[in-house]
This record gives sequence, C-alpha cells and structure tokens, in this order.
Amino acid sequence: MAIKITDYKNLSKAENIAVGISEDGFARSLSPVLEAEIKRLRQLGDLKGKKDELHIIYPEGKGPCRLILCGLGKSHDLNIEKVRKTIGRAIKKCREIKQWNLTVAVDSFALGSVKIGNAAQAAALAGTLAIYQYCEYKSAHKAEEKIPPFKLYLALREKTANIRQLKQGEIIAEGANFARTLGNHPGNRLAPRALAKEAISLGRKYPKITVRVKQKPELSKQGFGALLGVGSGSINPPVLIECVYKGGKTGQAPVGLVGKGITFDSGGISIKPSAKMDEMRYDMCGAAAVLGIIQSAAELKLPLNLVGIIPAAENLPSATAYRPGDILTSLSGQTIEVLNTDAEGRLVLADALTYIQRFKPDCIIDLATLTGAVIVALGHIAIGLVSNNDKLSDEIKIAARDSGERVWRLPLWDEYRDLIKSEVADVANISSKSGAGTITASAFLEKFINSVPWVHLDIAGTAWGEAGAIYSKGATGSGVRLIMEWLMRKAEK
Repeated sequence: MAIKITDYKNLSKAENIAVGISEDGFARSLSPVLEAEIKRLRQLGDLKGKKDELHIIYPEGKGPCRLILCGLGKSHDLNIEKVRKTIGRAIKKCREIKQWNLTVAVDSFALGSVKIGNAAQAAALAGTLAIYQYCEYKSAHKAEEKIPPFKLYLALREKTANIRQLKQGEIIAEGANFARTLGNHPGNRLAPRALAKEAISLGRKYPKITVRVKQKPELSKQGFGALLGVGSGSINPPVLIECVYKGGKTGQAPVGLVGKGITFDSGGISIKPSAKMDEMRYDMCGAAAVLGIIQSAAELKLPLNLVGIIPAAENLPSATAYRPGDILTSLSGQTIEVLNTDAEGRLVLADALTYIQRFKPDCIIDLATLTGAVIVALGHIAIGLVSNNDKLSDEIKIAARDSGERVWRLPLWDEYRDLIKSEVADVANISSKSGAGTITASAFLEKFINSVPWVHLDIAGTAWGEAGAIYSKGATGSGVRLIMEWLMRKAEK
C-alpha cells in the first residue's frame, strides 16, 4: 500500500477525516466551522478528549461527510506510540462502518512533545499496519469476504520537512507486514526450503543483499548437529539461511541477527497437545522478523552491515526423529542432552549463534518464539529480554520505548545457569527443575556465546494474536519496529 500525501487545503474535499483531540485542547488546524463544532461538543460535555475516546460527527453543508474525533488524553502525556495506536483505532472504526478511506489531519496529532514529523511517522506506521490483509488462500468463490483495499491520505502543512520521517514509518511497517505474511503462511506452504526461497527473493530485489543457503549435506559435513537433530523427523530437510546486507563501509563489523525458523513445531516425540497446535506455524516468527528487518534496512539504505542467520527446520515425530535422552553434538563441539524434544528452538539457535560469530559481529541479537514461560511472566504485552551486556540491553530498552514494542529484562544469574547442567553431557536442553523457563532457556543459549555483546528477545507472547487495535488476528511482525528503531539510532551515530 502506498500512502498518499495531501495538503491541508484539500481537507474540505475529504470524505472521512481523523482529528486528534486532547483533554486540554486541540490543534487549531481545521476550518472555522469544524473548530466551532468541536468547541460546542466540548461545552456540552459530549467530548472530553480522553485516551481511547472516539466520536464520529456528521458536519452539515460542504466539507467532509464524517469527522472522526480521536481522544489523545492529556497533551503532556502524549507520545508517538499513543498517536500510532489512536490513528490505528480510527482506521479500524472506518472499516467497521464500511468506509474504505481516511484522511488523517496529521498536524492535529502533534501535541505536547510530539512533533509533526513524529506524528507523520506514527501515522504512516499505523496506516500501513492497520490496513494489512492476509487473504492469500481465499478461493475465488470467497471473494466477497475479502475486505476492499483501504486508501489512506495524510494531510500535512509542512510536507517537505516531514516526508523523510513519514517514509521511514511506511518502510518499517512494510517490513513488519512482510514478516507478518511469512508468519501467517501455513506449515505445508512454508517448509524450510520455501522460507529460504523468500530470503533468496530479497537478494534478487536488493543489490546490497546476498543470500546463501546451506542444505543438509553441507550442514552434516560442517557439524551442525543440533540443527540436524531437530529436523531429523521431517521429510522436509533443515536448512541454514545466511542473509547479508552490506550497507556500511568495507571492514565495518556487522550487526548479527539470528532468527528462530521452526516452520512447524509439533513438539516432536515430546508431542504437544492438539489444542492450538495449529498456532505452531508461527514458530518461525523470529526468522520472519530478521527478514523483515533486513528488507527495511535495504529500503532505507542504512549505512550499516548486517548478517542475518536463520536455522530453519520442522520439528515432527517419526521413526527417524530425535528422542528424549539423545545426545547431540553441536557446531560448537559442545554436547547437548535432549531431555525434551519440544525444547527444540534453543537447539537450532545454538548452532546458529555459534556460526554467526565467524562473521565477527560487534553484537548479536536473536529473536525467537522460544518459551511459553514468557507468556506466564509477561503476558502478550512485552517481549522478554535477557542479555550478557548492560550497555546493549539499555540501548534496546530505549528503542523499545520509542518504537512501542515494549521489553522487560530478566536476570541471568549463576543459580539459573546451574539448572541446565547435565550429568552425561556438557549441557541439558531443559532445566532440571520447574520454573524460570525463559531464563533457563536463555542460560542455555548463553553457553554458545563467547565474549560478544548479546541480547536474546523472547517474542513468544507478542508474535501472534490480536495485539492491539492496529493488528488483525495472526502474526504481528514482532521485533521489526523495535530493532529498526535501534538500528536507525546506531546508524545516526
């Protein structure tokens, strides 16, 4: 979807207009007639401007058919994330009443500390995310169920000054939507090799992206024992996807990105309950996020080098599947006692984390739908963060604040590391005791990190579902906006 930019002079010609209203005022940027109507509603007490408040009024005479008044709360509490969610709600409301276009009066959302450029970026993000549809497998006779394309117009007074931030928002949201589409594909349509083809298509589209795919014979020869073990039960062999973006100077240390790519997770021999097992097609959302990030970086021409490594496999039970009690030899040479085959994500990540260090990255960030325990701890609101580096962790937390994708750091103490000791191998793939599942999984991953600054992001609680007004049900593209915010800050330095 291409967002169209229009001038404030054209507002009177718009069919539906979204206007931001705070509890303590609104931007004087509309026609005198509309401003008078808003003032009258305030005096009547029908409009307070509280957060999440939404009113539709129908002005008489010439001008817009509908004015959607969006409550923003108190101006001094306003931030970019609140603006983005508010505009997302306005778009959702339009769709509910079968209206397929909206003009956002961007200046009216620039209140308090939110500048017009920030509001433009938030509007572009909200619009691109909110009107996303996933209809790829709707057959022809179901065409009537498809939602018509939505047209979004952003009305700006100072167009030139704010176009850059607006385009940034649109590009980042398109990267998140690309990740959402990959996540929404069913397992029978996106096996490991099909995921690799999606990465290859990025390399064909962007000259600065190169993609290499390691197939099973090469993985076996090089010693990717953990990845091969997880994929041993499926007819679809595992692959390792290497996606490199060269936007920085030659010799500049790259940022390392690792994404869990389990294209379907049945649990293997330690099989999951059948209820909601269909959701395990989303177990590759970490991999999808890495590809969405690299696409966004290429579109924005970020002056950085990135290396994305995706270990892709299916975790299925069969006569050839790995078993509880098996011992796998990882790429690092460390042996792993498999106590539960449903703790497979950390196994494929172990080999990927080992491999990515050959590129000498200045830091590593992995994204993975790793544990159900993170949902117990944080629900579907925040991403679990575990790190071996305070500086990198703090940078990610600042990016989380400004991107709206919240994180919460969990500790990584020696007592947790002790819980993954094995009597027969170098490490066990699950804890010897119940509890702290997200942390002990992170302690396992840490065993495969040398001295590189590293952040692990557990997105199991945020990767799919109905996560707020801007999303339709399904994959959310979790992690793309967060890491892009961090990368843009890094590029500015």
